This record gives sequence, structure tokens and C-alpha cells, in this order.
Amino acid sequence: MKKLLVCCFLTATLFTYAQDKATYKVFTKEGKPSDFTTMMKESAKADLTFFGELHDNSIAHWLELQVMKDLFAQRGSVTIGMEMFEADNQIIIDEYLAGLIDEKLLLSEAKVWDNYKNDYKPLIEFAKENKQRVIATNVPRRYANIVYKKGIDQLNTIAPEAKNWIATLPIIIDLTLSGYKSMIDQMGGHGAPGTADNMARSQAVKDATMAHFILKNKSFPFLHVNGSYHSQNSEGIVWYIKKADAKIKIITLQVVEQKDINQLEEANKGLADYVIAIPSDIIKTY
Repeated sequence: MKKLLVCCFLTATLFTYAQDKATYKVFTKEGKPSDFTTMMKESAKADLTFFGELHDNSIAHWLELQVMKDLFAQRGSVTIGMEMFEADNQIIIDEYLAGLIDEKLLLSEAKVWDNYKNDYKPLIEFAKENKQRVIATNVPRRYANIVYKKGIDQLNTIAPEAKNWIATLPIIIDLTLSGYKSMIDQMGGHGAPGTADNMARSQAVKDATMAHFILKNKSFPFLHVNGSYHSQNSEGIVWYIKKADAKIKIITLQVVEQKDINQLEEANKGLADYVIAIPSDIIKTY
């Protein structure tokens, strides 16, 4: 009996300890504590939800799947757009979702990321099982590379049919936006003259193209999954969406890593409407 009591005590202690080790905490943009339920009530009211992820964060990938499931449960449908697929692969994704091709062909013919099976496959499979749309929003990387190496004007020289996979030209780019300016400042004088500006312009082409395909395929509610850089501070893709249609109701979610997640760090306040803090020592997916 004594052994049983000791065993029960240790189990209760370990359970309490495990509860104290939260895997994430939700905060408002001002840094006030919130929770997943509140965040999702607000997201369900929006037309367009952005989830800014850290590509190698395992909890971020689990959370974006939960956001997708919750939006579907609350609204009855959810279209998901993904930075991780390039626009010229849309037909391949459509064929996979329709059951015309198997996963082996999806993996070999679409330019899937190396961490697809661990991190993005659950989103695709949920969409397939529930007959929801998946939109490949990103610019084909070859065109972003042209901008980086040769300049934005070179996009005018690509074939007319190739322009179907990028935002409508000319693309307006504001390099004074904090995200692009920070990128330029971080690169400093590295590389050939103009390299830093061209890097920022190539990112802007990605943002503009992702916004273009969101707007082209809008069927609300729409969840867009992207690296946090592309939507934080309501810049990047969000800036282009608002410029095209200010009436669309947008909510932004963003994951950050912190050593201590009990309080949102000052630097992370204001990054998104809801900021999700995850312990920085969380297991990485690659």
C-alpha cells in the first residue's frame, strides 16, 4: 500500500511538472496573454488568415494544422495557400487532390521542399480528405533568381506564357518597407554593387506573386502558410493584399522562439495580431 501511495505521488508530481512545461503560449500584438480558442474565434471572422511559421519548428507545423482544422470546423470550408509550392505546379497539386496521380508522382514532379513529408504533408492530406482547395502561391524560384542576379527589369524579357506564374508586371516595390530595408542593411556591402537591393527585390517579387495568387483564387476563409518574414508587421504579402483590396479582412498569426515563453519579449510585440511564443529549445524538424 505504501509503495502504491509513493507511486501515485510521483505520477501526480510528474504530471504537474509536465503541465508547467508549456509547448507554446499565445499573446496579443500588445503582449497580453491570450489563448488558442480566442485566437481562432478572431481568425474565423476574418477572410484571410496568415500563419507566419519558422520553417524548422515542429510545434509551428503542428499548430498550423490545428488552425486549418479549426477554421474548417468553424466555417465549413477552408482554402489553403502555401509558399512551399510554386505557382507553375498548381496542376500537379490539383491532380493529386483529385486522386488522378499518387504521392510518388507528386513528390517527383512538384518541387516539394525537403521537409515536405514531416511538415507539410499533413496539411495536404487534410485538404485531400476533406475536398478542400490548395493554392500554390509562390513565384517559380527561377524568376526570383533572375531578379536577384540580373535585376527586376529582366522579368520583361521572359516568355509571355511564363508571365502567367508571376504577379502582373510592372511590380511595384517599396524598398523603404522595414522588412526589405532590414534585409538590405544586413547584407551591407556584401556581393556585387546592387546585390542587396536585388535580393530585397527578389523577395518582393515573391510577396507580390503570393498576393496575386491569393487574390486570383480567393474563396474565403483562406489560410496562407508562409515563412514569418513574408507577413510580419503586416508587410510583405499582406502589404500587397491591402494595396489591391483594402476591404479584405486580414488577421496575422506568427510564431516566435523564446527561451522563456511566460512573457512576450519586447522585440516580438507587434509582429502580428497574435504572436505564438514557442520554447527556443524545441525539437527542430531538420
